[in-house]
Amino acid sequence: MPFTALDHGCAGWKGEMAGRVRAFDWSPTELGPIVQWQQSLVAAVQFVLASPVPLVMLWGQQGYMVYNDAYAVFAGGRHPYLLGSPVELGWPEVAAFNRHVMDTCLAGGTLSYRDKELVLLRNGKPEDVWMDLYYSPVADDSGQPAGVLAIVVETTARVLTERWRHRAEATLRETNERLQLALNTGAVLGTWVWDIVDDTVTGDERFARAFSVSAEQAMQGVSRAVASEAIHPDDVALVERRTQEATETGKPFRVEYRIRRPHGEYLWVQANGQCEFDAHGAPYRFPGVLIDIHERKIAEQALRQLTETLEQRVADAVSARAVAEEQLRQAQKMEAIGSLTGGVAHDFNNVPQVISGNLQMLAADADQSPTSARRIAAASDAVKRGAQLAAHLLAFARRQPLSPAVANPARLLSGMSEMLHRALGETIHVDTILGAALWNVLVDRNQLENALLNLCINGRDAMRGEGTLTIRADNVTITEAYADDTTGLTAGDYLVFAITDSGVGMAADVLERALEPFFTTKPDGHGTGLGLSMVFGFVKQSGGHMQISSVVGSGTTVRLYFPRCDEAETVEFGDQRVAPLGGSETILIVEDDAQVRLTAVEMLAQLGYKVLTASDGDAALEFLNSGVPIDLLFTDVVMPGNIKSVELARRAALRTPPMPVLFTSGYTRDEIFHHGKLDSGVTLLSKPYHRDDLARTVRAVLHAHTHATARAAESEVDPTAQSSAFELAPTSADGEQHPRAAPAHVLLVEDDAPSREAMIELITSFGLTCTAAASAEEALSLAAGHRYDILLSDVTLPGLSGDALARMLLGAQPALRVVLMSGYGEQANIGAAIPGVRLLPKPFDIAVLRHVLTAVPERADTLAQCGHATS
Repeated sequence: MPFTALDHGCAGWKGEMAGRVRAFDWSPTELGPIVQWQQSLVAAVQFVLASPVPLVMLWGQQGYMVYNDAYAVFAGGRHPYLLGSPVELGWPEVAAFNRHVMDTCLAGGTLSYRDKELVLLRNGKPEDVWMDLYYSPVADDSGQPAGVLAIVVETTARVLTERWRHRAEATLRETNERLQLALNTGAVLGTWVWDIVDDTVTGDERFARAFSVSAEQAMQGVSRAVASEAIHPDDVALVERRTQEATETGKPFRVEYRIRRPHGEYLWVQANGQCEFDAHGAPYRFPGVLIDIHERKIAEQALRQLTETLEQRVADAVSARAVAEEQLRQAQKMEAIGSLTGGVAHDFNNVPQVISGNLQMLAADADQSPTSARRIAAASDAVKRGAQLAAHLLAFARRQPLSPAVANPARLLSGMSEMLHRALGETIHVDTILGAALWNVLVDRNQLENALLNLCINGRDAMRGEGTLTIRADNVTITEAYADDTTGLTAGDYLVFAITDSGVGMAADVLERALEPFFTTKPDGHGTGLGLSMVFGFVKQSGGHMQISSVVGSGTTVRLYFPRCDEAETVEFGDQRVAPLGGSETILIVEDDAQVRLTAVEMLAQLGYKVLTASDGDAALEFLNSGVPIDLLFTDVVMPGNIKSVELARRAALRTPPMPVLFTSGYTRDEIFHHGKLDSGVTLLSKPYHRDDLARTVRAVLHAHTHATARAAESEVDPTAQSSAFELAPTSADGEQHPRAAPAHVLLVEDDAPSREAMIELITSFGLTCTAAASAEEALSLAAGHRYDILLSDVTLPGLSGDALARMLLGAQPALRVVLMSGYGEQANIGAAIPGVRLLPKPFDIAVLRHVLTAVPERADTLAQCGHATS
């Protein structure tokens, strides 16, 4: 009978795992069928199964696993699938570790590990485990290592317990250190114990000092009422409430309050403690500690105040943002209306211009029939109303062309008194109050009069035609503090017009919409809703501000703020209501609308002028270049074609002699209109215009040009006097004439080639020497090797700007005279002021240019007083 494993004692194996081992099919493994196991293998398995500690035997090169009941508990969810499995497949997460174990022990070595940390998936999820592991080889019947015996003792609980204990000890040490540090630094003001039964409080020496009692009293105990006398009266109720809660619930006691010190001031402290209870559950002892928290509380109060301040600032910022957003919406609304109005104003105003012109000529040619005159007058009034509607829209959008002049408020209101009396009627009493020494303002006088008249009429309507209207004019200085709280006003000096009525007033919702275009509370047919809108746009365009205050039942006050102007009042011309006579000069009309052009031709022809016509700038330029004698260029601002009106006017100014220019338009866009004002030296006749206005304006432009030409002729230098290197200067104070240097050398900087060539010819005709450059960079290169007397430069250049060029050259040549040219004139944006620099508007008057370049240089302070120098 063959030898079997049962003969070696397999039948005596005990336990659950013994049954599983016997039942397992070992044939596919290196162990072979159990009946053929070697005696050494059977003995090893017997040892494993009988051990109370977790043992596993790894047999063969693959480490087939045979383990006992204790190891099955350790294996968790991996049991019983580990039985008979190669160890590397059974524990794949630690396969490399087990491969090292197998290689070492099958070679005859041993391994041991203390608290070895591994990550195992025993129950379907990774977990950190710690184990003591011992590995030793197991020999077969031949005495050679054939397997590995592993003792596995899990130490996870002990490791985690030790770590928790270490952390607890570290925490205790840190707590003790902090407590000792607090005691050493004086943060702890003392310890105390309240004997609840006797109602006495005992404490250490620090506690005694804190509550202003002697050390002996504190050690013996003082009544709780005596100790409480040091607590701030406002905090007593809080301390009592927290004490009662601690004695009733047993929860930790913690309260912050103030105690009075010997010098009378109060100190913030924090009391911490916990009530102790006897065997019957009754409170009998209450120990605690007193901590100084004064600095923290003061810091918290400061932080709270800062937070409140920040919250207020945030609220103010949010409010300011809301105001800014409302202003933005208003600006966008104005921009939209302006764009819409500007888009149609030019073509729209051409229509009433044709109608108005033909009505005026019809009135001149028609019989004196009352019926015809009445019908023509009615049609003319309708044309005026249509033109005023477009003008009001442009005013609201701040796109109307203004002609500002220095006005005296007192004289302006005095001149309006008769007009106001007629417009308001006998039942309205006008009370005019003027402040002392009123400041002048720089405004378009006609627009200001219209604005004041409009506000007065609104006041009359609000009073239903009867009451007192007060008109005030005062000097007001706005401070920085007031400017910060007042929307739209900056600090400075203002002249304020205030119109107050005693009418019905406006409710808040009406006041909020008062400036909206087309919003009106008047009945249909009694108002367009553009009056206040027009006033608002005009004031803003003039650099001012408008405020409306109103109380229902008490009336409304509208204030118009205009910046103070220190210049002298502009002298007014004589009565312009009388239409001047015509003339015999030749006028070139440039107008793209055929009907408007025909109407203008007939009106000027009736006045006696000879007329040439062109439908665009290109055709007009041909006239200018043809040599045909032309006395005045009368051109629309907005025209089709390559040559625009501004360029055409510039070409006309460069002619010899220069040709005066009169612009006309229903909407100027931004061609001759910048910063809310017409460019300096520009004369504009707005469409639709009356024949008398046309006659008066044409005559005024021709008259001004004649005088300017005469003044220029008087100042011209005799060409024969240029034959020597020196010429005689005007007689000086000593009565003698002194020689002066040869003509000044001008450095001209102009990027437009035709303009540059014309300017060279013009400057040379003044008897000056001229060197030209197309850019600031080229001018700097020329100035590096030569000194010039005058720099004449356009502000807008490719690359470096004209004002930047001026600053650089003045740094190297302080005596250089600088003249800058710009379509914005004195309003040109040149950054920081450049003392002594003259700003000329484009297009410029030839006589003015001659005077600027050839006159003896004036002192900077004199120029500043004349408004010619930037400062």
